[in-house]
Amino acid sequence: MQFRWLLALLGGALIGSGSALLLLTHGRIAGISGIAGGLVQRAMPDRAWRLAFVGGLVAAGGVASVVAPAAIGASARPLALMVVAGLLVGFGTRLGNGCTSGHGVCGLSRWSARSLVAVVTFMITGAITAMIAGWLS
Repeated sequence: MQFRWLLALLGGALIGSGSALLLLTHGRIAGISGIAGGLVQRAMPDRAWRLAFVGGLVAAGGVASVVAPAAIGASARPLALMVVAGLLVGFGTRLGNGCTSGHGVCGLSRWSARSLVAVVTFMITGAITAMIAGWLS
């Protein structure tokens, strides 16, 4: 418990380093919704790095589930609710022209005013949703 802050700091540093590396090597923003969305479009010439990026995310989750299964855990909500929530998040990322990783990690680090508005909106909406979900359960 006493080293959780250190693990959080390390995780944040890894996310920031990975985002900076993608920007420096490919000139691309590490927004997960944009990267994954590009995989489902038909004629994408840059499909290889997108597959590698998403594959790395999946592989990291797989490794974490084997190495530290308690860190992953099971969902406390029914699968149908999680599917609906995922679809709403996908709709929101299209509506907001990006996701928390694109706006929050990459946009804020580039001092983007649009990303600041998006992140504040994400946070307020998330807090309201968590309060409503808490009242309903």
